[in-house]
Amino acid sequence: MNHPIPTKPQLCLSAALMGLCTCIGTAAAADVSEIELRRLFAPTEAELAAEADGRIYIYDGLTDMDVQRALNEEFERVDNMMFIRTRKTDESGEVKRDADTGAVEYEDDGC
Repeated sequence: MNHPIPTKPQLCLSAALMGLCTCIGTAAAADVSEIELRRLFAPTEAELAAEADGRIYIYDGLTDMDVQRALNEEFERVDNMMFIRTRKTDESGEVKRDADTGAVEYEDDGC
């Protein structure tokens, strides 16, 4: 089967789309974190009602500082929370990274 060789404009368009997807993915991750923090510290009446009915919400990728704050401020709701991929922070609140790889360091969730 013959595969056509992409033209320069097609390659440029592909590269631009890949860059856009990367930016959107990063923005989406930030948006999710903002939504989770809002839900954690300022839940709506509907979210509180769902928790009262037994719903558990999984918070993914928050910092250890956010989790500790939740345990201190929202203790009465902790039975309806699960935290996964909790990012470690240093004394200044910055996310810790592995010195060799640069990868984000996560708490061991025991799973």
